Amino acid sequence: MTTDVEALPAAPAPPRASGRAGLLSLPEARWALAATALFAAGGLAQLAGAPPWLWWTLYLACYAAGGWEPGLAGLRALRERTLDVDLLMVLAAIGAAAIGQVLDGALLIVIFATSGALEAYATRRTRDAVRGLLDLTPGTATRLTGRGADETEEVVDAELLAVGDLILVRPGERVAADGHVLDGTSEVDQATITGEGLPAPKAPGDEVFAGTLNGTGALRVRVSRPAGETVMARIVAMVEQASATKARTQLFVERIEQRYSVAVVVATLALFAIPLAFGADLRETLLRAMTFMIVASPCAVVLATMPPLLAAIANAGRHGVLVKSAVAMERIGAATVVAFDKTGTLTEGAPHLAEVRPLPGSGLSEQDLLALAAAAERSSEHPLARAVVAAAREAGLPLAEATEFASFPGRGVRARVAGRLVEVGRPAADDRTGVPAGAPGATPAGAPSADSAGAVAGELEEHGMTAVVVRVDGRPAGVLGLSDRLRPEAARATRRLAGLTGTPPVLLTGDNPRAAARTAAQAGIADVRAGLLPEDKVAAVRALEESGHKVLVVGDGVNDAPALAAAHAGLAMGRAGSDLALETADAVIVRDDLATVPAVVALSRRARRLVTANLALAASCIAILVAWDLFGDLPLPLGVAGHEGSTILVALNGLRLLRASAWDRPV
Repeated sequence: MTTDVEALPAAPAPPRASGRAGLLSLPEARWALAATALFAAGGLAQLAGAPPWLWWTLYLACYAAGGWEPGLAGLRALRERTLDVDLLMVLAAIGAAAIGQVLDGALLIVIFATSGALEAYATRRTRDAVRGLLDLTPGTATRLTGRGADETEEVVDAELLAVGDLILVRPGERVAADGHVLDGTSEVDQATITGEGLPAPKAPGDEVFAGTLNGTGALRVRVSRPAGETVMARIVAMVEQASATKARTQLFVERIEQRYSVAVVVATLALFAIPLAFGADLRETLLRAMTFMIVASPCAVVLATMPPLLAAIANAGRHGVLVKSAVAMERIGAATVVAFDKTGTLTEGAPHLAEVRPLPGSGLSEQDLLALAAAAERSSEHPLARAVVAAAREAGLPLAEATEFASFPGRGVRARVAGRLVEVGRPAADDRTGVPAGAPGATPAGAPSADSAGAVAGELEEHGMTAVVVRVDGRPAGVLGLSDRLRPEAARATRRLAGLTGTPPVLLTGDNPRAAARTAAQAGIADVRAGLLPEDKVAAVRALEESGHKVLVVGDGVNDAPALAAAHAGLAMGRAGSDLALETADAVIVRDDLATVPAVVALSRRARRLVTANLALAASCIAILVAWDLFGDLPLPLGVAGHEGSTILVALNGLRLLRASAWDRPV
């Protein structure tokens, strides 16, 4: 099988990840921790009745620890002629201290410092996971030089391999470069690239990809792409590019921060400067201006947004869905179509025995056929073999001792069971075409024909199964059909998502069209796109978004990571999900329960509606207090009380989503 990957952008081979460090290795986290500790110490000192100078000193130290970095960033932004909300928050905190409300200002500093630390940590984790993906590609390769008796082996750095080099991939090794098989047969686990749950048979002429895992055969591979242009390297490039683009997405309140910040600062300066120019009292003017900055500060607006989203995150976490940020929670609910991966997402990700078909004339029952096949397969490590043995054990069948076991990469196994020679493997050419009667190797009269084995295998494959032929003493005796099993909750989840988003879900898979169609029919999905490589999934997501949709991608593997990063929002299956998928996704389904997907979408939509209501309430309170201060005489204590009261009100309103009844309630 050949695959066109030329559409992918080339990417230089990045350095390998050096591992992950803890949260406190980040300077942002250490400063946030220091600010929090100083704030707590100041609060305790104030409550204990300590001298004001002591708790003022502690609060001001909190200002310095948590506010110097956003303050410096804000000043740097000023040099670029931009005014961001970080600087506004620092100024509001300083203004609060200037009029005696040092506690409020310190709390604002702690909130911003902690938020910045968590954002820095999430950014680094994602970057490390992307770079760590290249660890799937071996650092060295066995390069072959010379010919015939003069052929020699040398171990070289995989990044130094050039197009045209010949490499040897031994059993159990990972392929070091993209290329084509020149000699040898094997089965290669390429789930990291295509997402297929079963190893793909490889023979001369077939394409192999860097980072995929070779099975039991040895392969000689001609390198077709340099290290920086392999499919795996290009996956890294796509994820980094899409993640960087998505990182610029912000909450609604952050999208208006620039204009709001400028307006508040300009209004504060005007309230201070204009009355002074007309001879107003300095202290009274400063007090009015600082009161304005306090009541106009966006604390209530920030809390109008954050508590509903954070409460929704906490509620989802209790039910096995870890949403990484408030931005992610907001995006999940905005999705208008859901795109599912197949293997490991809609399905359980492992083959199961689905059909046992003894051939007419074999003299074997279904139990006999399964028992013989399982006995022969018991010594094999192949996923199909494990599925056959597991099915026999679940059926309580006794397995006879097998001798003379032999494995043939890409073809199957052979063993002697209870004196009979049993072969289990993929359908061979004569199974497909039949052997004419009387020809050399023809099946004896009265025995099942190879034609019937091929017909049964073809029927099973048409239904999306993997067909395995069982031969006993050289004669076809039956066919086993294996397939990946649909998750029990998949069909209900897709129906609920169609109702929530108003659009039926889409299936995006690297698996073959027949297997994809079978799974889609069982899950109730009509739009099926099969045989997709990672860049094809990204293209499909972008096409959906260009048509006006906001796409929520649900996947689990490395091959899903670029689509997870490129989509409006991404959910990763947690148990079997790759590190890259888990880090790239906006949320992780810890228990691999698909029923939580529509539940978290519904919860996010409720949070978004509550945010809208809270914003309206917060904006109304700010408008009333600002108007009172501008056109009346708003006492400072009343202004602070009104500001803090509105803040508490919207916070409590948002926390309603913490209730158990908020999860999976009909929308």
